[in-house]
Amino acid sequence: MYRNDKVIRRYSEPFKLKILAELTTGKHTKSELCKLYSIAPTTVNEWIKKYNRKDLMNTRVKVETKDEISRIKTLQKEIEQLKKLLLKKDLDAMVLDSYLEVAAEDLGYKSVAELKKKLSIKP
Repeated sequence: MYRNDKVIRRYSEPFKLKILAELTTGKHTKSELCKLYSIAPTTVNEWIKKYNRKDLMNTRVKVETKDEISRIKTLQKEIEQLKKLLLKKDLDAMVLDSYLEVAAEDLGYKSVAELKKKLSIKP
């Protein structure tokens, strides 16, 4: 066998439907079926998506207390405030750079860096 030789498996439609039916009955879990038939779990997930059987997908249930919910809301508000502050800071820096460009041009300096050096402004 060569290194790149892979076994490519093709499954028939009835076989795929049989696996999904067994999964639906709850007799076996997805991992048990994968081991039993030597199928990758991602393959079964693709079949679930293909046949639009979202009821068979793993579901995630998130349990939170009221304290956690309020903390999350507080953190989200804080994030929004920080985003606004960062945006304001960026805009202020752009305005300052624009002012310095205009001032350098009006005062006859070759560049903004030269003006900053003359005025002892740190870059």
